[in-house]
Amino acid sequence: MAAVQWRSRWRKYEAELLRCRPEAQPVEFGDYHPLKPILVTDSKTRRGVRKGSTSSSSSSSSSVPPDPLSSMLDGTDPLSLFAASAVEIPAVPRGGSGDQGKKTIEEEVVGADFEPWSAKRGEILAWFTTTEKLSINICMGSDKGKATSPQPSAVSEKVRTRLEELDDLEEGSQREMLNLSQQDYANRIEELNQSLKEAWAADQKVKALKIVIQCAKLLSDTAVIQFYPSKFVLITDIMDTFGRLVYERIWSMCSEPQPLTAAFTPDDVNDTAKETCLNWFFKIASIRELLPRLYVEASILKCNCFLNRNGISTTLPRLTAMVRGIGDPLVAAYARAYLCRVGMEVAPQLKDSLNTNFFDLLGALRQLGGESVQNQLVVQRVEMPEYLTLYSPAINWLLQCVAYRAPEALLTEMMERCKIMGNNALLLNSVMRAFRAEFVAARATDFIGMIKECDEAGFPKHLLFGSLGRSLASADPPESERLTILNDAWKVITKVRSPRDYINCAEIWVEFTCRHFTKREVNTVLADMIKHMTPDRAFEDAYPQLQAVIGKILTYFHDFSVLFSMERFLPFLDMFQKDSVRVEVCRSIMEVFIRHQLEPTRDPVILNAMLHICKTMHDSVNALTLEDEKRSSSLLIIGFIRMVSFGRDFEQQLNFCVESRSTFCNLEPVLVQLIHTVNQLAMATRRVMQGNHSRKTAAFVRACAAYSFITIPSLSSIFSRLSLYLLSGQVALANQCLSQADAFLKAAVSLLPDVPRTISIEGKLRSSESFLLDFTNNFLSTLLVVPDHPEHGVLYLVRGLLNMVQDYTWEDNGDAKVRVYISALPLLAAMSQETYLYSIPKMDSNETLYGGDPKFLSEINKLCETLIGQVLDHLKALGREESARRQGALAFSLFGVLLAHGDLRNNKLSQLAVNLWNLSHKHGFCDTRLSVRTLEHMKQQAQQPDMSHLSDTLQRLALQSRT
Repeated sequence: MAAVQWRSRWRKYEAELLRCRPEAQPVEFGDYHPLKPILVTDSKTRRGVRKGSTSSSSSSSSSVPPDPLSSMLDGTDPLSLFAASAVEIPAVPRGGSGDQGKKTIEEEVVGADFEPWSAKRGEILAWFTTTEKLSINICMGSDKGKATSPQPSAVSEKVRTRLEELDDLEEGSQREMLNLSQQDYANRIEELNQSLKEAWAADQKVKALKIVIQCAKLLSDTAVIQFYPSKFVLITDIMDTFGRLVYERIWSMCSEPQPLTAAFTPDDVNDTAKETCLNWFFKIASIRELLPRLYVEASILKCNCFLNRNGISTTLPRLTAMVRGIGDPLVAAYARAYLCRVGMEVAPQLKDSLNTNFFDLLGALRQLGGESVQNQLVVQRVEMPEYLTLYSPAINWLLQCVAYRAPEALLTEMMERCKIMGNNALLLNSVMRAFRAEFVAARATDFIGMIKECDEAGFPKHLLFGSLGRSLASADPPESERLTILNDAWKVITKVRSPRDYINCAEIWVEFTCRHFTKREVNTVLADMIKHMTPDRAFEDAYPQLQAVIGKILTYFHDFSVLFSMERFLPFLDMFQKDSVRVEVCRSIMEVFIRHQLEPTRDPVILNAMLHICKTMHDSVNALTLEDEKRSSSLLIIGFIRMVSFGRDFEQQLNFCVESRSTFCNLEPVLVQLIHTVNQLAMATRRVMQGNHSRKTAAFVRACAAYSFITIPSLSSIFSRLSLYLLSGQVALANQCLSQADAFLKAAVSLLPDVPRTISIEGKLRSSESFLLDFTNNFLSTLLVVPDHPEHGVLYLVRGLLNMVQDYTWEDNGDAKVRVYISALPLLAAMSQETYLYSIPKMDSNETLYGGDPKFLSEINKLCETLIGQVLDHLKALGREESARRQGALAFSLFGVLLAHGDLRNNKLSQLAVNLWNLSHKHGFCDTRLSVRTLEHMKQQAQQPDMSHLSDTLQRLALQSRT
């Protein structure tokens, strides 16, 4: 492969384009698309269809290609098969077998609109807390009698032994854990729950019952009364676990002689299961203390369905009557709540028990003024208003059960009962929270009148207004009453002295205000909040509520010109002085802005406020900020920048970018976006002027170029700098700014030696060669239209780029440098043409400057010969290294360049092409299909009058198979 003399093929671009057009086939778009939603076919309709048969009902269109899963599943997707199987197999209840019929019956009474207890659990635990020390007094019994096991044949002996074990439970050793924090207490209860499961799994049923009894006893302890609602939640979790285990145990015993059906009756239950179930009720009946006996029997209430049809309906009234024997009204209230909770799960149709429990609770409220309750409050230093709030979860639950799907007339009856009881605030509060919001909203004025007549000392009125506000936030009162309702409510709220109580109530009413009123009323509410929360920096303890206020305002105000015109909105934001919270609030505002600001804006009110918010986010970035947080903040600020437009006032847009650059200098993605924005600004100027710049617009686009040239070096990512140098250079060329374009391109070339050999992509190091190849190809395509500088000689930018490529430290076992050389040959061939393939309007390229000058063409040919020599030397080196695959790929690439851009009428160049073809096929690694298509293309080209010389070259090319 000796050195050859390069001659570029003379190209007629327009003629080539005309030759190609007749052969171009119109593109036809099919219906199939990989992201198109899959047509789900109900499997039940296809059960009778044999595989391979067709049906108009089973497919949407015959033109749609089948997806690969369809052939495997007979046209049905996996979700359809799963749905079909779900229909055929009965649902498994918590006992482990079919209970679908019962579930369906229950759902007719209790639907998805009934808020389950699990939804209230977390709120109770979070609200009823204490800093006092707690204790757990657990009596797990002694170990006497465990050495001798009873004979299984003696039934009476077995029963006596079980009863002795339960007696031992109440007489055995005690274990008391003192000085527990609230979290420690919760952890100990969870350990007991786990111990219950382990004992049950180890077939230690009596031990499991002991644990449940001892936990139920804890509910009689009101030593730390503020924590009692949370204690009730934690311990009843254990009750639920025990009830589920017992039910599953008995259900599993019902598989003989055959498994129970979905709608079984007690007649279907075998004797063994009935005996076991009855045995559990006998064990529980032997518990001496009332409270644990009540709770444990309530937990297995559902098991009555194994014994007789009316078991639940007869047991519920008996348990309801048992609660009347509990002396402490708070303990009794929560016992009733648990009984109603279990009743709603297993027999929601039994409304009488729910009503009885509720009316019993109303009667028990008379005890609150008794001596025993008052003494207890004095000992524990608890005020009556705080004590009354402890009843709220229990009363709310009872009323929710009673009011579920109840007619509106029941609400009227409840309101009358409240009036009879002297507008009992505790009951009134629960009524407003239990009944449907539409019912409450329709009577909002009546409720306000009742609230005003309530005794302030018993239950704070702001809590009543809070409950009313929750209903009005989701349902609308009569329009004529709304302003009066707001004024009456706010007169009470603004008088609340405690900042915590004030903000808890005010935060609820903000939604009502935003929903029905204008910015004037919302601004007044914000001013009142600032007035209450600023003294003594009370806002520091109310960040969650203040954030909720911002969220509700953003929900209803999407016009940011209106939002920021509220005088008190930004001062309200100033109360968020904790960095993390302030940034979170700013992000929430930015997210809403980006989502709802559909059109670009230049409103100075919006811009000033959003710049302030974005600056807050930017200033929170420091060396410890995580990359994800930086990326998130950058994206939000970029979204804002994209929405800013000053229309035809391009100078004001540039000034905005200058200000933003200094404001957001620490977020690199934002700086990159600003450079793109300025480049777009320059191109917009060009479009407006239709490429004919005036003196003023020419100075402006040069100012844009200067902005980019100054900003790019501040970027830390060298890959971003390279890309932006090239892009900005192309923009400068389009705007006839030759000196600026020259500076951009030279800066890019001088930066190449600093490019690292690896780049981090998603935390993993990757070779940067692919990036460099893409960059140099883009750079080379740009150089075609760049005229040579009169002071730097011919092709000075091309030579500079190739010199940098030559000096760059490439990977030892890579071919990237040679591929750059091969990519440079088409550029040099295009430069030697009389007319260039593309050019920039109103700007002279080298085709005009040199006009086909022989010296210019000679320089191009010499450079091409040098590059080809470098490529051939590399091919020889690959031959010595036995890298046949790489050698063949490079040889075929160079062959393609010679075929497209070289003048193959030159015998030496033609011979070189043949040699490269043979080399690429020598070891059989070349793509045969690509080779065949190449030969067919050459045959078509050879039919052209000016390309007939390709026939000789074509005769010397042959396909070689891999050996």
